[in-house]
Amino acid sequence: MADRIPAEPLLRLEGVHTHIGQYHILQGVEFDVPEGGITMLLGRNGAGKTTALRTIMGLWQPSRGSVTFEGRAIGGLTTPEIALSGIAYVPETMAVFSDLTVEENMILAARSGPLDRKRLDWIFSFFPAMQKFWHSPAGVLSGGQKQMLAISRAIIEPRRLILIDEPTKGLAPAIIEGMIGAFEALKRETTILLVEQNFRFAASLGDTVAVMDDGRIVHRGTMTALSADEALQTRLLGLSLDAHQ
Repeated sequence: MADRIPAEPLLRLEGVHTHIGQYHILQGVEFDVPEGGITMLLGRNGAGKTTALRTIMGLWQPSRGSVTFEGRAIGGLTTPEIALSGIAYVPETMAVFSDLTVEENMILAARSGPLDRKRLDWIFSFFPAMQKFWHSPAGVLSGGQKQMLAISRAIIEPRRLILIDEPTKGLAPAIIEGMIGAFEALKRETTILLVEQNFRFAASLGDTVAVMDDGRIVHRGTMTALSADEALQTRLLGLSLDAHQ
């Protein structure tokens, strides 16, 4: 029997360097995001995780190296061009329009035309607060609800890849538990690259993982293997899952 040829990753970073002014933030970053499921990008604060997402999205341009999506080089493209290729981005700041209603926020995110009712019902099934506050200004939403709106905007149309930066930051444990169910549903439809500091959240959802430190990737593998290795967690992240029971 012939050996199976491994599937090409949906997204690949090879030797990516990013400078912001005089600062050399990404220093030869290399990792793959396989198609389907969730890839976690973990690391201590200041490791370069957000810079990696912003570089993929074209908000900062790589000074060296390549970023390929579906086999096509996207490093150097503009952010609108990258978005049109099928990548959505949910920043840590959420970036919702506070003076607009939830409905108006969603309409702005739907580039192809009117909102699709079936897709809205699908989103409401795991973010019911979006239906409850449909006609309310986004500014009245809680932090967790604004995060739900930011994610809902990113998925109002089918996307090949969604980049999400720290969706659980500052959220209450009960809301985080609800988000786990939402992401379980999401990853059955699309591929997600997710930056996260909450290791329990990452361990419960991640399929593959890349760990950053000081602008470099220092570990790649499965989330299951990292979750099972307390010593490796402590070495890479300064924590262990058992210590956060």
